[in-house]
Amino acid sequence: MKDMIAYCGLNCEKCDAYLATINNDQALREKTAKLWAKLNNAPILPEHINCQGCRVAGIKTVFCESICDIRQCALNKGVETCGKCSDMDECQTVGIIISNNPEALKNLKEYNI
Repeated sequence: MKDMIAYCGLNCEKCDAYLATINNDQALREKTAKLWAKLNNAPILPEHINCQGCRVAGIKTVFCESICDIRQCALNKGVETCGKCSDMDECQTVGIIISNNPEALKNLKEYNI
């Protein structure tokens, strides 16, 4: 479980891209692509919805792999997650996630990562 907590504290095991990937669920890929395309005003297709978790080896969505500012920051700083970053309390980037999803902050504290 600990490895499935994303850099931002979200639980990858609850992510629709992860669930679609591990269950090979094409209907969920299509539903997720449609929603994410609308939310991000971007051309996201069902074939883009494949991810095995942002902190583990394996395939990732294009967003998680190379566009996510939080992931890129954590990798550049060499921290396991934002929970290990001394700037987390002042960080506006991860602050958006935490303010919209209190479980993310709980995960970062609970798993001490």
